[in-house]
Amino acid sequence: MSADPGSASHSRPDIPGDRLRGIPLDRLGAPQAAAAARLITTGAVYDLDCGRWPGMPQAAGHPPLQLLNYRTPRGLRIQRDQQWLGENSAEIGWQSELMSSTSHTGTHIDALSHITSGPEQRWFGDSSPDEHLGDFGPRTYDAASLPPIFTRGVLLDVPAALGLDSTAGATALPAHHRITPAELQLTLERQRTEIHPGDAVLVRTGYLSAWPDEQRLAEHVDAGIDLDAARVLVDAGAVVVGSDAESLECLPSPDPANPLPVHTELLTRRGIPILELVYLEQLARDAIYEFAFVCLPLKIHGATGSMVRPIAVR
Repeated sequence: MSADPGSASHSRPDIPGDRLRGIPLDRLGAPQAAAAARLITTGAVYDLDCGRWPGMPQAAGHPPLQLLNYRTPRGLRIQRDQQWLGENSAEIGWQSELMSSTSHTGTHIDALSHITSGPEQRWFGDSSPDEHLGDFGPRTYDAASLPPIFTRGVLLDVPAALGLDSTAGATALPAHHRITPAELQLTLERQRTEIHPGDAVLVRTGYLSAWPDEQRLAEHVDAGIDLDAARVLVDAGAVVVGSDAESLECLPSPDPANPLPVHTELLTRRGIPILELVYLEQLARDAIYEFAFVCLPLKIHGATGSMVRPIAVR
């Protein structure tokens, strides 16, 4: 049976050129990148990735990461199924792996197609399953539509502003703590920090201070911003909002009618991508609240998010 030249293995999805036009992330360009670069004074690079491995803590509802050997030097030698190696007197081999996971594993960014709402399950841009969901994922606002992000980053260290870091052992918000606009304002004031249009705003809850001890993580799980706080950040100019928690928002939701009001507001209504499980402990330790922020989503067509390895440079 011959391959269909129009099959998914041979064709790339069409990417409308205007799919991101008009959303806040579209504000980013050369001026924002140049301004972020001017923040670099020492060249210190902070790795904001929490890492990934089989058996790692994973948010409920997502498949666990699986990493399996696919080819090994011994297997190649025994199977002898790679004829192009020839006699191979140099004994060249290789190792490769098969990885299975959700794109929402470890440090990651949610694409605008990640959350749906309403009886027709629509996502951002009035996209709908009947019109825009193919067999290989959403055809609009997927991970491939997210551009490289290079802009000013701002850390909001809420536990430090609330004085929790001065208490022995209490380096994080308690589980399910609800971060309000008043707490964000207090944090900004105590850090002497401002949010500018085009910023990537990262909210520290301290959750990853316990990473990856699942018993300790449970003491700080699901602390996050509430809906009003999310609106304050976006209205101040944030084009990307993230945190060190598994979900940016406080859970369980204070709204009995909507289990994910912050995700709904940011992703489906405001066009704001969400970063989760961003490792912020080193930035907080060094009291770095303003920095050049770099985040490069993978251009995976049909994915509803992307694993990322963001960095902060100061």
